[in-house]
Amino acid sequence: MDKGNPAFELPAVERAGMRELHPLDGALVLMHFAFRGLVLQADRYLEKHGLSRVHHRILYVLARADGISVGGLLETLGISKQALHRPMKYLQENGYVVAQRDAIEHRVKLLRLTPKGARMERTASDFERAAMESALGKMSSSDQKAWREVMIALARQA
Repeated sequence: MDKGNPAFELPAVERAGMRELHPLDGALVLMHFAFRGLVLQADRYLEKHGLSRVHHRILYVLARADGISVGGLLETLGISKQALHRPMKYLQENGYVVAQRDAIEHRVKLLRLTPKGARMERTASDFERAAMESALGKMSSSDQKAWREVMIALARQA
């Protein structure tokens, strides 16, 4: 007998008594809990160092776009200056990030990770890579391809 949508059989979902109200609710529940599973260990590590998910997002981008401008970072993250101000200030004051004026456009600040910031980003991202590798390792290559296609389609909407 069909028990219904397996997304609603996840322990946390069952404990909360959640129910499906729309055919796509299962996909949304899975996306939510999958993301939580992906970042769980990284978030625990970050928390031990006084950092949060938003700090990691900033460090992650800076590690991959060394010397990005503040404006470029805002655009990449899709956030406002106000939303960036507090976490960026914390990262700078605690030695994770440095900001330097652009040699040509003096009004532009370029952001870089310090060695401490690079270590923090790498360790937190290693936890996420391990979770991703574990999950993808249980899938066939065609299933992995299908998953990537869904993720790309969703990411293009951002």
